[in-house]
Amino acid sequence: MSSGSHTSNNKNSISVLGATAIGVGGMMGAGLYTLIGLATNSAGLWLPLSFLIGGAVAAFSVYSYSKLGMKYPSRGGAAQFLLQGFGDGLLAGGMNVFQYLGWIIAMALYATGFAEYFCQLFNLTDSGWIGKAVSIGIIIVVVFVNILGAKQVARAQTTIIACELIILIAFIAIGLTKAHIPTLTSTYQQHPLGVLSAAGLLYVTYEGFGVVTNAAGSMKNPAKQLPIALYCSLGIVMVIYILSSIVVVTTLGINGAIANQGHALADTGRIIFGNLGFIAIGIAALVATASAVNSTMFGDENLALRISKTDEVPEKFGVMTKVGGTWGLFFTALITCAFVVIFPLSAVGQMASLAFLLVYAMVNAGHLRLYHETNANRTLLILSVVLNLALFALLFYQTIADGNVMTWGSVIGLLVLSFLLEWLWRNHTHQNMHWLGPVPNKK
Repeated sequence: MSSGSHTSNNKNSISVLGATAIGVGGMMGAGLYTLIGLATNSAGLWLPLSFLIGGAVAAFSVYSYSKLGMKYPSRGGAAQFLLQGFGDGLLAGGMNVFQYLGWIIAMALYATGFAEYFCQLFNLTDSGWIGKAVSIGIIIVVVFVNILGAKQVARAQTTIIACELIILIAFIAIGLTKAHIPTLTSTYQQHPLGVLSAAGLLYVTYEGFGVVTNAAGSMKNPAKQLPIALYCSLGIVMVIYILSSIVVVTTLGINGAIANQGHALADTGRIIFGNLGFIAIGIAALVATASAVNSTMFGDENLALRISKTDEVPEKFGVMTKVGGTWGLFFTALITCAFVVIFPLSAVGQMASLAFLLVYAMVNAGHLRLYHETNANRTLLILSVVLNLALFALLFYQTIADGNVMTWGSVIGLLVLSFLLEWLWRNHTHQNMHWLGPVPNKK
């Protein structure tokens, strides 16, 4: 029986509401707090449009993921989809290594964002190294949380999401009453490419929708429930992002958002609610970014543990250390700390979005080889690939135009390194990716 027709009688099956909550939690939070000011620098007053464009492009990937998730329900997520689309070869393997590095970059983004808000809340003058020390500190804390066990943190995730929603809804509702809406129709000039490159930058704020597909196997009727949950979660997050951005640009203003780009949302909260608003938004940002670092770190450790058992990565990755936790956990944390030290917030933000735009483009390209099996619309899949690559190209061009050699050079370097490592490891061990499940025979 195909996954599309699969039904579950499990009393603990996930409902549409539960799956939607998972999707909202996977997307909402950390990216909004860390990148809204930076995106304003490119989009100006058109920031809400950039969020809309980014969400619209993500919607095409959501369509692709919903079809893939119904056909191949698995916790492997994008890794499984790449394997199904391209077969067990260097292309799928290299892209999965690149995806792993992309998640590490995302963790560096969240940790750097945590430091920005931490320094503001505690009135610390960040000379550069103070912020980096705070970022490394939260990574270390997360490592210890994973060593001790993250079950309690996982259980608290729903409460965290609910609190964030309440704070952001209050921020939007009251903020819109104080916003100077005519500002949006002013003659402020902004180049269209800036709006589009900002949409590419903000794409990372939507990348968490993939977690919903991991729950497909626990749904009573995934063929019906999964698409509803995916589109509902994306729609909710898009509305929150767009309205939040309207409040920021019409209250804090363009110059204010750019000047306080690492903590623009909290500064807007101060204007709306006074110091109480600044503190509330700041605390919400700390919780969101710390939670994002933890959930990503926890997922990466589990991935390393699973694949180390089949020699996909060195067996050492899955071995427990004397103090607890696997070597894979410490290795991931070490690389994340390196990114935090080397790159500023703007760089890791751009790199994370570039990585996920490319990964999702490749997942959707692989889906084109399977559309007859998933009953997907081929035209929509082609549009998804084209739009993801278009935003990737525009954002990549923007990093070159801005003279950010380390940013675009690092993305190319990491992509090349990913395929080199995969090629070397395959030749050394002669292993494949059978840990992901049945291997399709692709020519």
